[in-house]
Amino acid sequence: MGTVHKTPGEEALANVPGGAVRSFDAEFAGDVVLPADPEYGRERQVWNGMIDRYPAIVARCTGVADVVAAVTFAREQGLPLAVRGGGHNVAGTAVCDGGLVVDLTPMNAVRVDSEERTVRVEGGATLGDVDRETQLFGLATALGAVSQTGVAGLTLNGGYGHLSRQYGLALDNLRSVDVVTADGQVRTASAERNADLFWGLRGGGGALGVVTSFEFELHEVGPEVYAFFVWFHADDAAAVMDRYLEWTADAPREAGVLAFAAHVPALEEFPEETWGEPAVAMLGSYRGDLEDADEVFGALRESATPIADLSGTMPYVALQSMLDEDYPDGLRYYWKSIYLTDVTDEVVDVMLRYNESTPSALSTIDLWHLDGAVGEVPPDATAFRHRDKPYMLTIEANWEDPSGDDANVDWARAAFAEVERLPVASGRYGNFPGLNEDPVERRFGDNYERLVDLKTEYDPTNLFGTTGTVAPRTAAD
Repeated sequence: MGTVHKTPGEEALANVPGGAVRSFDAEFAGDVVLPADPEYGRERQVWNGMIDRYPAIVARCTGVADVVAAVTFAREQGLPLAVRGGGHNVAGTAVCDGGLVVDLTPMNAVRVDSEERTVRVEGGATLGDVDRETQLFGLATALGAVSQTGVAGLTLNGGYGHLSRQYGLALDNLRSVDVVTADGQVRTASAERNADLFWGLRGGGGALGVVTSFEFELHEVGPEVYAFFVWFHADDAAAVMDRYLEWTADAPREAGVLAFAAHVPALEEFPEETWGEPAVAMLGSYRGDLEDADEVFGALRESATPIADLSGTMPYVALQSMLDEDYPDGLRYYWKSIYLTDVTDEVVDVMLRYNESTPSALSTIDLWHLDGAVGEVPPDATAFRHRDKPYMLTIEANWEDPSGDDANVDWARAAFAEVERLPVASGRYGNFPGLNEDPVERRFGDNYERLVDLKTEYDPTNLFGTTGTVAPRTAAD
C-alpha cells in the first residue's frame, strides 16, 4: 500500500489533540477552517500567487474575542501564528505552513466621527473600505495607492501613498490602536497609554501583536482631486527624468508624483503602434485648487512629447482604485525597495536597462518621491526609521506563469543588487521586502535594539515570528 502524502497543515493538525481543536471550534464565533474542509483551498490562498503554504487552521475572526481565542490556542498548542488583514503583503506573511492563521478579513467595519475628524477601522478592512466611508464627509487619511490593500499591514510597516508628502505615513496618522498581545491580553496603545507599545507598533510590522482596530486622524481631501498620469517614450527618459528631479526639488506639499519605467500596455488608451514599447511614466495627484493643476504639473508634461496623457479631475476614490486592475489576486509578485539619498545617473541607468531586459512586460521599476511631512518626524519617534531619505526605488517583478518564477525573481534581485552597491542607497521598507530574505536590521537601523527590547517584553516566545521581523532576545543574548 502506498504512503499518503500529508501537507504541512495536515501534519501539524495531527499533532494537536482532537479535543482541544473541538473545544476551540465550539467557543469560536467565526469559522474554523481545517485542511479537510472544502473551503480550505480557497482560504489558504493569498494575493501573491507565488505563495503556496498550508496552515493547520484558518480562524476567520468575527470580533476581538475570536482573536483572543485564536492567539491563546496557538500559544498553548505551540503552533506558528500568521495574521491576515488584507493579505497583500508581497512576502505572503498572511499565511504560514503548519500554523494557525488569524484571519481578520471578516472584521472590516469602518466608523467615521466627522466632528472629531477621526475614523475607527477594524483590522481586516481595506483602503477601499476606508475611503468609501470617509469620502462621504470629504475626508481621508493617509493610506496607500491601491484600494484592495489591507489597512493593517500597510500601516504597521509604514504606509506610503498619494497623501504622504502632505500628511505623512499611514502610521503617522494613528491616534490609537487596540491590540491583542501574545499573552492574550487586549491593550489600547496610544501616545498616552502603553506609549512604548505604540512606538513599536508604528513600523514594527506584526511583531508585537494582532491589531484589531486602528484610530486614524482625518483630513479634508476631495471629493474631487486632479490625477496626473502621463507616459513618455523611453528614448526621452533622460530629459523626462531630469525635469522630474527638478520638479521634486520644490514641489508643493499638495502634490506628489511617482516616476516609473514600464512597458506600454495593450490598451485602447494608448496608440497601438506603441504597445509593448519600453516607456517612462509618471503617476501623481494634486489636492489643492484644481484650477492650478495645469500649472503645477506643466513642467513635467512638457518635458517631452507624451505617448499618452491620461490626466484629469476625478473623484478621490477613483484615484485610489485606478491601479487595482494592475495588481489582481493570483498574479505572481516579487518586490524589493531601497532608499536613496539622491537619484544619480547610475540609478536612472539601472531603471532603464533593467526595464529593457525584464522577463515580464508587467514588471516596473518605480521611483517614489518622499520628503515633506514624512521627513519632519524624528527618526526615533516611531519604530519606522528611514525618514530622511527623499526617494525610494522599488523593483516590482510581476508575472503570470509559474514557470517564470526563477527568471523574474533573479531579474529583480540583480537590479536590486546593482542599486544596493551605489553609495546613495541604504535601508529597506517593510511593505516591499522581497521574501524577507534580507537582515531585518536594515529595516530599522538605530531603532532596532529598542524594538528588540519591546519584542522581548511583549512576545518573549516569538509567537508572532512569521512576519519576517525582529526576534526576542534569548538567554544566550
